[in-house]
Amino acid sequence: MLASENSSSHPVFFILLGIPGLKNAQFWIAFPLGVMYVVATVGNITILHIIRTDHTLHEPMYLFLAMLAITDLVLSSSTQPKMLAILWFHAHEIEYHACLIQVFFIHAFSSVESGVLMAMALDRYVAICFPLHHPSILTPSLVGKLGAVVMVRGLLWVSPFCFMISRMPFCPNQVIPQSYCEHMAVLKLVCADTTINRAYGLFVAFSVAGFDMSVISISYVMILRTVLGLPSGEARLKAFGTCASHICVILALYVPALFTFLTHRFGHHVPQVVHIMLANLYLLVPPMLNPIIYGVRTKQIRDRVVQGCCGKDPE
Repeated sequence: MLASENSSSHPVFFILLGIPGLKNAQFWIAFPLGVMYVVATVGNITILHIIRTDHTLHEPMYLFLAMLAITDLVLSSSTQPKMLAILWFHAHEIEYHACLIQVFFIHAFSSVESGVLMAMALDRYVAICFPLHHPSILTPSLVGKLGAVVMVRGLLWVSPFCFMISRMPFCPNQVIPQSYCEHMAVLKLVCADTTINRAYGLFVAFSVAGFDMSVISISYVMILRTVLGLPSGEARLKAFGTCASHICVILALYVPALFTFLTHRFGHHVPQVVHIMLANLYLLVPPMLNPIIYGVRTKQIRDRVVQGCCGKDPE
């Protein structure tokens, strides 16, 4: 018996299969995933420590970067420890409420990450297009308010997911063919009409991603127009370099996230192993890449890392 049921018609636990189709290789696949998780954790904690301790970095760009690091820590830590336990120790069971909590954290903080990236695009737009007014426009107070708005949006938009699922009956089969609890994967186990749930999921996905990507796109179109109008080639290269890292982070988040989202609903011919692997990587690659990209591309952070490692001021 995979899962017993209690009086409220939901299972006591679910069974997470891990990576179906690669059962014999799961143990070895966990090693690179574990390394990526360690890099993500150490990298983001390092970013947070540098920004917290260096008061010269208490500027909008770095405050948004700190928000991104916190979000990445929550996203990766909400899935990776359990995923590694499944792949290494065959700990396939996940308690019902723990599964719903995982659904909440994954989707709420995916929304928060998208919102932070949008705020960072606005910051780059103001910094490049209105450099003289940047400090007066993006004050610490406004940065804090933007952070609070994207956080509240994620919490409010995603909370109904868990509330609606918790009130629905589940079928006898409680097997989830992936490594973590995701809204659509859990919804497929419900023995009731899920039209409202699916419609609400589409609404949240397209309202959050659609709005954020529209703002990001408009910001970078305006940035591109301004940069191309700069008289100095060196200034153009510097401006492009400032934005290049941000664009890489945006692509690393949105491309696999949209693929995973659309595959759950429409990609019936996509091989399951491809879908599961991309679903795993989408919550791990951005948290791993963000501190690396910003650490390499941002001189102030790179210098602090060198100073901390070598014990001397960078040249």
